[in-house]
Amino acid sequence: MSERVVRATGARAFELGARLQELWGRYGDLWRGELSTEGGAVGVVVKDVKPPLDDGGLAHRRKLRSYRIEQRFYRRFAPRLGEQCRVAKLLAASEGQGAFLTVLEDLEASGFSGRRRIAEAEISGALGWLAAFHASFLGESPDELWKVGTYWHLATRPDELARMRHPALRAAAPAIDARLNAARFRTFVHGDAKPDNMCFAHDGRVALVDFQYVGGGVGVKDVAYFLSSCLAQGSCARLVPRYLNEYFAALSAALGSKLAPSELGALEHEWRELFPLAWVDLYRFLVGWAPGQYDPDPFSDDLVRQVL
Repeated sequence: MSERVVRATGARAFELGARLQELWGRYGDLWRGELSTEGGAVGVVVKDVKPPLDDGGLAHRRKLRSYRIEQRFYRRFAPRLGEQCRVAKLLAASEGQGAFLTVLEDLEASGFSGRRRIAEAEISGALGWLAAFHASFLGESPDELWKVGTYWHLATRPDELARMRHPALRAAAPAIDARLNAARFRTFVHGDAKPDNMCFAHDGRVALVDFQYVGGGVGVKDVAYFLSSCLAQGSCARLVPRYLNEYFAALSAALGSKLAPSELGALEHEWRELFPLAWVDLYRFLVGWAPGQYDPDPFSDDLVRQVL
């Protein structure tokens, strides 16, 4: 790997450090390391994707495309984001013979302590990051990204849909997907905005990683996924309305004068109406992905009943 990193970055040398984790599905590894450059030593994180043999399946093709899209995002779109929407700086990216190499700034060395279980007090900061991200790309076409973002997008998950034990929701899934995709106000969504993909600094700043499923959509898709992944079962009915209010306040602040007040009101009205559909769309994937194992809280069941 060292030779490939040096070749990609143009550094004098690369010292491989600790292996941080294996990538999902055994598609490679995430490493920490250090580049030797003319300006001195630079700490980096290397995403080294070495896929298994092509089995010809949809899942394999989806994963390969996700790594290609992630590199496109870091090259073309990430440089536009500021400190309110922090991401790692891309140092080098290459693709060849089915493998992907992505060399990124080490966010831990830049003051973000790393990924960990999110505390309730940090939820607001994460929602602020999502609001800034959605404001940055509002109204833009997701060229070179997923046309429809999120890793659970219906068109990419036919196997999970077929395994569902909820016939009414299975029948309604295409209509829910179509309604979300027909929204007037669209932006880019992160697509996998869970606490495991968030890094926190001591001063409350937030950075996100893992942009494999970034693409077009409504911002409340990210919000629904994030809140469902960090709120305890049984507390959603009490806390979700509060955090939705915080998100929309942060979105309004991030948009500034980008939208007229009437347009901002129309956006919030539309996205609030779509939030239950976004939650149920995610629920549709989860109950198909792990039939009989996923145990939603009563809030999810209530939203399903409302939507259906």
